[in-house]
Amino acid sequence: MTGSVDCEVVIVGAGPSGLMLANLLGMYGRSVTVLEAGADLIDFPRGVGLDDESFRTIQTAGLVDPVRRHTNPHHIMRLVNGAGKVILVNDPQTDEFGWARKHGFIQPEVDRALYEGLARFEKVRVLFGHEVVDVEENADSVTAIAVSPDGEVRISARYLVGCEGGKSPTRKRLGVSFEGESPSTRWLVVDVNNDPLGTPNVFLGADPKRPYVSIGLPHAVRRWEFMLTPDETEEQVTDPGYVDALLRDHVPDPSSLDVIRRRVFTHHGRVAGAFRRGRQLIAGDAAHLMPVWMGQGWNSGIRDATNLAWKLASVLTGQAGDALLDTFTSERKEHAQAMVDLSLTFGRVIKVTNPVVATARDVAASLLNLFPSVKSYFADMRFKPMPRYTRGVLADPNSMVAGTAAAMLTRRIIPVRTANSRISPVGVQFPQPRVNCSAGIDLLLDDVIGPWWAVIVWGNSPRDVLPESAISQLEQLGAALVSIVPETQRPWAEAAMAEDVLVLGDHTGRMKAWFDDRPTPMVFLRPDRFVAGACLTQEGPATLEAILRSMAFNPRGVAPYRRTAEHTGAELTE
Repeated sequence: MTGSVDCEVVIVGAGPSGLMLANLLGMYGRSVTVLEAGADLIDFPRGVGLDDESFRTIQTAGLVDPVRRHTNPHHIMRLVNGAGKVILVNDPQTDEFGWARKHGFIQPEVDRALYEGLARFEKVRVLFGHEVVDVEENADSVTAIAVSPDGEVRISARYLVGCEGGKSPTRKRLGVSFEGESPSTRWLVVDVNNDPLGTPNVFLGADPKRPYVSIGLPHAVRRWEFMLTPDETEEQVTDPGYVDALLRDHVPDPSSLDVIRRRVFTHHGRVAGAFRRGRQLIAGDAAHLMPVWMGQGWNSGIRDATNLAWKLASVLTGQAGDALLDTFTSERKEHAQAMVDLSLTFGRVIKVTNPVVATARDVAASLLNLFPSVKSYFADMRFKPMPRYTRGVLADPNSMVAGTAAAMLTRRIIPVRTANSRISPVGVQFPQPRVNCSAGIDLLLDDVIGPWWAVIVWGNSPRDVLPESAISQLEQLGAALVSIVPETQRPWAEAAMAEDVLVLGDHTGRMKAWFDDRPTPMVFLRPDRFVAGACLTQEGPATLEAILRSMAFNPRGVAPYRRTAEHTGAELTE
């Protein structure tokens, strides 16, 4: 390597994506420097919605307790028309990933919890007041050149990740496209303390006279958003008297409200053409801008950090080749675009101002609500596109040999049990039920198996159904060996199986139901909790080989984490 390297990863921007990425890399023992141009974290409210996927990542990072005190679980959304009639309810009850599907949250407080979490890691530092003005890159390293109160600072690293927002200088330096649209409509945001309404959820006011949003948030904060007309200037609409007039239909005495801020913003829906070039990558708003309607801006950035952290850790420890980082774009870009498209579509439904069109929309919604299946489709949030990877670090069942479980299912050697059965769960996120084990009862799955790779087998021991060569590869990968059995069989399994096999009791029956619907009793689980491979046990070695090829696995590399038999989670390996 030419020149000195101050750390392994430089992260530009101390927003949620950068802070979460730094936490996960710190957890994997990597050295990280975060460079933030501002003197401190942004302290005004921005994002208001936190989903179950993000909470699962927060759990992985060990920050559940400091974060959830700033959240409202089960944040219900009601779409109301101009007369105040509810025309759609979004109240998902599922907790398949271990957490409520939707949470209201106070972003500055949660971002602060992510920042304070970095104090746990000796190899992670945050430098405020450091604005990156240029970047130099060679074959072995990348150097961020920043200006600070003390002068110019040069930080060299193996990789740089730009997480500095929608105007990202990193993205611009990379020269990648940023395609999409910025609707011409502007919105006024008004945040107040001492919530004068007290309703704990969300109302989307599809009022053709002036569409609005009213959101109950933690810590007695209320947010209103009002759509503006083209002739209303920013100076005009942020005037206290003008804001009071807008709020008069919502509260008896707007002048007495404790206003936190009044701010005008425009929605953007854009996705970068690529998330990586050379030793530089982009994540969060630097890679994609989300309209606010689905509350997915903050969450999409957390998804980026979740996807990227383990890949960077694998490359930095020599466990995988540099090409693994290319899968960050191939896996995340498509889903980011899907979320942008859905958010833009939802926004068009809400901000209708033509009275005739609005009436037709309301009538259509009323008719659709007569059908329970349609009503539950919206209530359970099944319209939200879940990430499903078709390219990247996975063993694509469509590319496997004809004897795979998918082919056998098609030939009905394994019967299709339900109308909802899917041929393969590869590329989707694995559920997180509660399980029992020798270390405790009713524990969340991720807390038990640890934040690295795992092979999970239903009803069997991985050691009993895989050859020694495959077990050796899994040990080199640092994968936990996991057996899930009905709780009634756990005492037998704990006595019969090898000490290094983690036996989990399925006391809720949720894992049994999941495996019952899929002809894949063996699952290879990635550190980000996505299924890299799923197969019959006899197909395990071939599936594992395909996964290792997809990540350019190097058996001489070091696993950043390894689970020990004595530990309910995992321990860091230096």
